Amino acid sequence: MRSDTLLKAPTFERLVFAVKWGASTIQIVGYTATGFGWTPWNLYFFLVGVAGWFAVGALWNDKALMLVHLVALGVMIAGMSSG
Repeated sequence: MRSDTLLKAPTFERLVFAVKWGASTIQIVGYTATGFGWTPWNLYFFLVGVAGWFAVGALWNDKALMLVHLVALGVMIAGMSSG
């Protein structure tokens, strides 16, 4: 069973799994917050989610994933500080 395999997986794989799903969940909360007009909370959720996915890219050594999320972080921070 898949869950049994995950429990026996090395620590690194479990870390990536936790960060990936945690960041995804937080970004979904950010989308929900945007849909309901919960500003600025939506931006805070997105910042955490994007930072999490940048960390996943770093853990996987995936430069494309890191670049997309680094640019997103920079744009979000610039937009939040200018407003």
